[in-house]
Parts: sequence; C-alpha cells; structure tokens
Amino acid sequence: MSYRLVYTRKAVRDIGKLEAGLKKRIGTTLLRFKDNPLQYAEPLTDPELGGYRFRIGDYRVIFDMEGDDIVVLRVDHRKEIYRRK
Repeated sequence: MSYRLVYTRKAVRDIGKLEAGLKKRIGTTLLRFKDNPLQYAEPLTDPELGGYRFRIGDYRVIFDMEGDDIVVLRVDHRKEIYRRK
C-alpha cells in the first residue's frame, strides 16, 4: 500500500530554508519511505511533537499517520528539531 505525503505549512517553510542538494535528498528519501513508512520510522516519546520520525542523515522528519496520509509536520537538523518553537 502506498501512502500519500501531505505537508503542513510549517514543514514547507522548513524545507524551503534548506539548500538544494539537501531538499532533493530528503524528497527522494520520503518518496522511497511512503510505500511502507512504519518500517523506517521511529516512534516519538513526546506526543506533542508528533507520532513518528524519519532519520535522513543529520536531519529529522517529524510526521503523523492519518489514515492513508503521512502528514509531515517538521523538517530540521537533529540539533534543532526537538526544541520548542
């Protein structure tokens, strides 16, 4: 089963701040992960941040599962992603 990627405004803004090579790497990886996302995901301990995370190099993609959708909430460097903004 393939899931659909849905991006929040915050996630789009986060991705827009990244350099072009990194955007491409994250986009390609997310497309690979969308067929079976929970195989590659780790659950988060703080439900206020989101349900799961993907690790893509030094970057993290925080997301929730809603039916057939992968809702991407945030994308940022691992040092910054878990800080409250």
